[in-house]
Amino acid sequence: MSTRGPTTVRGNDWRKVDVPRLEEFVPILPVTVVIPHYEAPGALALTLAALERQSYPRDLFEVIVVDDGSGVPLSQPVGTPLDVKVIHQERRGFGAPRARNRGARAAAHDIVVFLDCDMMPEAGWLAAHARWHHVLSDALTLGFRAHVRTGDIDPSSIRERPGSLGDLFSNRPAERPEWIEFHMARTNELTSTADDIFRVVTSGNLGVGKAFLESVGGFDESFTQWGAEDTEFGYRAYTRGALLVPEREAFCWHQGAGATPSDEEILSLDLQQAKIAHLIAQYRFRRASPGRSFTVPQFVVSVETRDAPVEQVFSVVERILGDRIHDLVVRIEDRPGDEGFGLIRRHFGPDPRVRFGSPDTALDSFPNAAFHITVPAGAEPAENFVYTMRTELGGAVEATLILGDDAQVSIVRTWALHRMRRNGRSIGELGARVSVKVRRMVLVSARPQGWAGLKALVRRVRSQLRRMYWTVRRIRARVVGLVRRMYWTVRRIRAR
Repeated sequence: MSTRGPTTVRGNDWRKVDVPRLEEFVPILPVTVVIPHYEAPGALALTLAALERQSYPRDLFEVIVVDDGSGVPLSQPVGTPLDVKVIHQERRGFGAPRARNRGARAAAHDIVVFLDCDMMPEAGWLAAHARWHHVLSDALTLGFRAHVRTGDIDPSSIRERPGSLGDLFSNRPAERPEWIEFHMARTNELTSTADDIFRVVTSGNLGVGKAFLESVGGFDESFTQWGAEDTEFGYRAYTRGALLVPEREAFCWHQGAGATPSDEEILSLDLQQAKIAHLIAQYRFRRASPGRSFTVPQFVVSVETRDAPVEQVFSVVERILGDRIHDLVVRIEDRPGDEGFGLIRRHFGPDPRVRFGSPDTALDSFPNAAFHITVPAGAEPAENFVYTMRTELGGAVEATLILGDDAQVSIVRTWALHRMRRNGRSIGELGARVSVKVRRMVLVSARPQGWAGLKALVRRVRSQLRRMYWTVRRIRARVVGLVRRMYWTVRRIRAR
């Protein structure tokens, strides 16, 4: 029997998962294939013909097609041996996210694979996705594709081909999405410590466990315009600790052009940037200038008040709110039975960047923030405390500063907290841990004088240099993005 469980590997090193090779894989679990559709019955017919040739046992998978309000409602396919169910929904703008969610809710099986209606999968496509989900309950399997023109191809050509689809299209020019390969190379096939590996998630060829999909919240149905809804979903899944698995054997042929965005799609994506800036808490997706706040904060700072004096709690919260990084929320540990604590509620209750609650509930209150920081009120944060802690964290999963008396300051990546909650492992088993050295201490009780003041000055200068380093990194990332956009513009001009 198949035993599915949560991810336990360090980071996103999917290579450490023991899964059977595709040629040795024996399917046991049933799968649901969900296909959103809109005004493309001809393309869907080719896709269904390709699904008929899957190596996955036909009695172990169903197909749910969700028609997103086509002008002529999609009819139930006839003459297919597949178990196909058609669902209709009202057209409300771009409805692919809603269609995927609706198809997943109607799925009879706990493994769901999303497929666009213009994607023709190779015979081993479904097995390539499913073999990972026979082992893992919280994986996202990311399939690959190439674009090929299919104007003279009919369903019988797909269904009755003697070899693979690749053989059938061998004499036709094919184009792969170069932007995906760029990020795959940059992140060493998604195994690096880069915290933006989720950007390669695309929904047209994607496998996920139904229960995990529901825990993440499915696709965001507020996306009623083309573009970025799959990136946003990928961010939430990644932040919830999903293992992102690039599965090159889960290969599809996309019908027609589209490996590079069209002018209309680029315009739509530009408009979507403003939306996803509030939902994806990663610095490459938002312009976090001083004073800006976002729907999903990048940092959640939980202040453990314990029995600290009210004045001390007030000071800690004030310092954190005044940090160079404004993209944060402060959660103050409430003391309902302490009448004196009412002063804290009066001061900070109306502040949109302040919440009250137990530190134990911070992860549930802000499950999609990128980082969670815990600081005891007995400490007094130095200038730019949050920024310094993030710098000290680097590519590790946790950085801690021991203060004594069992008190410590910590910053942890949110994906590690979610994964630790599911698999019961310790943070150290999920990635590297670092300690903030005393010489780089980010907490002080008072401004030191004399020799101690000189050392503090040196620390501040070093902090400024680190700040300059990250500023240069951000500028470099923007320049690289500009160069890539210019590259694709030149490509389109040359093609014309």
